[in-house]
Amino acid sequence: MEEEVKKDPVYNSAEIADKGIQINVTRLLETAKKFLLELFDFREDTDHEATIEAIKADISFKGATAWILIFAIFVACIGLNANSTAVVIGAMLISPLMGPILGIGMSFALNDINTFKRSLVNLGTMIGLSLFASFLFFYFFPLSQDNSELLGRVSPDIRDVLIAFFGGLALMVARTKKGTVASVIFGVAIATALMPPLCTAGYGLAIGNFSYFIGAMYLFMINTIFIALATFLVMKLLGFPMHKYANVAKRKRYSTIATIVGIAVMIPAIFTFISALNESQIKTEINNFVNNEIKEIKSFQLIGDPDLDLDKKEIKFSFFNEVTQGEQNILNNQLANNPNYTKIKDFKLKIKGSDTKSFELITTAYKDKREELQESKNIVAGLQKQITDLQETISSLNNRIEQDALNTNQKVVAFSRIAKDAKIRYRDIEEIGFASVLSSKDFIKIDTIPVVTIRWNVQLSDSIIAPREIELRSWLQKELALDTLFMKRD
Repeated sequence: MEEEVKKDPVYNSAEIADKGIQINVTRLLETAKKFLLELFDFREDTDHEATIEAIKADISFKGATAWILIFAIFVACIGLNANSTAVVIGAMLISPLMGPILGIGMSFALNDINTFKRSLVNLGTMIGLSLFASFLFFYFFPLSQDNSELLGRVSPDIRDVLIAFFGGLALMVARTKKGTVASVIFGVAIATALMPPLCTAGYGLAIGNFSYFIGAMYLFMINTIFIALATFLVMKLLGFPMHKYANVAKRKRYSTIATIVGIAVMIPAIFTFISALNESQIKTEINNFVNNEIKEIKSFQLIGDPDLDLDKKEIKFSFFNEVTQGEQNILNNQLANNPNYTKIKDFKLKIKGSDTKSFELITTAYKDKREELQESKNIVAGLQKQITDLQETISSLNNRIEQDALNTNQKVVAFSRIAKDAKIRYRDIEEIGFASVLSSKDFIKIDTIPVVTIRWNVQLSDSIIAPREIELRSWLQKELALDTLFMKRD
C-alpha cells in the first residue's frame, strides 16, 4: 500500500504535463490559423459596386479605345518585325483587350446576359480589327526571317494556361481591392501578352502560313478563356451579388460549361507541353551522353554539336578523327544499356569519322608542309637577292662601257639611257638597236651612217606605226645630236 501511494503523485504529474503540452499546441495552432486567415483574407477589402462599374467601363470599344487598340496593334507588329522585346512589352501595356475579357468572366459569374453580349461583341470586334491591321502591316512589311519573338507564340503549352489562369486571378484580386493596384494590372498585361498573338496570327495570314495563324490564335484563346475563368472564380468566391436570380440548376450548368471549356482548351496545351518536355529530356540525355561517354575518350575529336532527328530517331555525330567499328560498338552498347539514357536508348547513332587515319597524321603532315613552304620561301628570297645583285652589276658595267667609250670618242651615244627613255615614251617598242653603218654609193667614197633599228609590237598596224616612227626619229635625232638618222623597221 505504501508503494502504491508513493507512485500516484508521480503518475498524476506526468498526466498533467501531457495535458499542458496539448493545450499549448492547440493554442499555437489556433494562433497560426488566425494569423493565416487574417493574412490571406481579402474579402474586407472588396468593393463590389466599384469593381463591377470599373469592369463595365473598360468593356466599351469606341472612340479613344478604338484608336488606342489600332496604335497598340502597330506597335506590337513593329516590335515583332524588329524582334524587340521592349517594344512588344509596350504594346501589351497600352492594349485595351483586357476589358472585354474581364467583362465576359464577370457577366458569366453574375448572370448578366446584357453585359455578356456586349463584352462578346466588343471582344470579337477587337479581334477582327487586330487581325486586319496586323495582316495589312505584315503584307507590306514582311519579316526577313521568323524571329524568336514570333516563334515563341505559335506553340503554346500548359505553361501558357497556368500563366493566363494565375495572371487572371491576380488581376481580379487587384480589381476587387479598394483602390486600383496599377502595378498588378500592368504585370498581368505583360505576363498574359494578349496583343502579340493576334499580331502573329495576322503575320501568318499575310504569308499564308496557317500553322502560325492557328497556333497564335490558340494562344490568344487560352489567355482569353482562362483570364475570364479566373474572373468567374474570384467573383464567385467573394460572393458578388447576382444580377438576376439563377436557380441551383442554372448555376450548376454554368459551372459545368466553364469546366468543360477549360478542360477542352487545356488538352492540346497539355500534349504540346508533354512533347516539349520529352524533347527537352532527350536533349539533356544527349548532352550527358556527349560529356560522359564521348568527351571522356581523349582520342575522340568531336566536331560541333550532335544533329538530332526526332522523326527518324537518329543522333548524328561528326568526328575529326577516325572512329573504329569497335569504338562505335562501345558507344552503342552504352546508349542501349546505361540506365541514365532511357529516353534515347532506342535512338540510332550515325557516326561519321575523318577519312584520314588519325589526327596526329594530319598534324604531322601539316607541320612538314609548313617547313617545306618556309624552306621554299628562303630559297626564293635568296634567288631574288642574286637577281637584284646581277641587275646592279649589269647596270654598273653598262655605265662603265659607255663612260669608256665617251672618253675615247665624245660622239659615242649613252645608248642605255636613250633606250630606257624610248621604252618609256613608246611602250609598244619590243626592241631597239643603234649602230654606225659604213656605206658607199660610188664604191669609192665611204660614209658613216647612223642607223636605228626598231621592232614594234606585231599587233600594231602600219597606220599606227608610221606616225610614231616619225615622232621617234625626230626625238632620237635631238637626243643623239645627229644631222642625219636612218630608221629601219625590224
